[in-house]
Amino acid sequence: MSLRGTYPQALFGEHGEQGVTVSDKALGYWEYFATEARLGQCPLYARFSEGIADDRELQALANNVREGQPHANVLFAAVHFLLLRGMDHPLRQYYPNLNGRMRLEDGDPFPLFADFCARHREKLLPLIKSRVTNTNEVGRCGALNAAFRALVKEAGEPLHLIEVGPSAGLNLIWDRYRVRYWLGTEEYFTDVPGSRLTLDVELRGEKRPPLGPAPKVASRIGLERNPVDLSNADDRDWLRALVWPEQVERFARLEAALAIYQDARPEIRTGNALELLPDVLARVPPNETVCVYHSYVTYQFSQDMKAAFSDILTVAGLRRPVWRLSYEGRVHNENRLTLRHYHDGTKNERILGRAHPHGAWLEWLA
Repeated sequence: MSLRGTYPQALFGEHGEQGVTVSDKALGYWEYFATEARLGQCPLYARFSEGIADDRELQALANNVREGQPHANVLFAAVHFLLLRGMDHPLRQYYPNLNGRMRLEDGDPFPLFADFCARHREKLLPLIKSRVTNTNEVGRCGALNAAFRALVKEAGEPLHLIEVGPSAGLNLIWDRYRVRYWLGTEEYFTDVPGSRLTLDVELRGEKRPPLGPAPKVASRIGLERNPVDLSNADDRDWLRALVWPEQVERFARLEAALAIYQDARPEIRTGNALELLPDVLARVPPNETVCVYHSYVTYQFSQDMKAAFSDILTVAGLRRPVWRLSYEGRVHNENRLTLRHYHDGTKNERILGRAHPHGAWLEWLA
């Protein structure tokens, strides 16, 4: 992917996870990222971005990312990774997740950031060159939970689930998390006895999502080009490093989900999802409900890949009904939950709702 002078939804559609390749001649990238960081309530990364916009050496360091990876996210995560690993430097006092949740407003953190990068360039480079932004935001499971319950009302259960781009697989076990939907003083629970994680979701609008127990799941599998190995300490810390430092609630959710994952460990196959998908679909019993789902993934797809994805599901739908649930950012300037049904060569689509990119709120529309 290339930038070509504008910054579409592929760049920052969910505040801090999306990106495109940017040449060192592109104008405005770092200023644009600073704006998005402020929208994501991360003034620290906003200030870093403002400083990098005038710093050729730091821009050159960020240019070492893998093709298709966002310069800012990878650079900031690489620095964060080293700080999480205990690197001693005055810069860490500006990271709320490392300093006891304090937001320091005195002083300018950018000179410290530049000094850290200069001092530890040789440690940063391998991370920048090799790592990708495979964040796993479990907060989205509150919206996914409602969407899957809507699906089984139409298609029946149990579900056979195939997630495209699951990263570490934490959203493959969405039904292991307790969800609390709330509106004012009213609360609605989807209870999971003994769950160590409760997801809070604010309800907006007049309609309510379907409630009740989570649907039964017969099988689940993820298809991921760059899976996160949660048995590997480096991969776990990189997953943590991708979370923006002011978003301390996300750290708490991530830690709880990592603990739950140890008892679940869903299957994740490594490779190109579009190449793996036809075979995985063919293995699902034809008379049972199969759903392919993805969240904040297709921003990375070219138009040809998006068309191929739809074609694969259309062909599979000639043999049996196939459902597709998408939770993607900035579709017509909205973050939408969309349910599609492929069968007998036709595709039906409806919008289930709008949702916060990290699942903080849900407006049910179905």
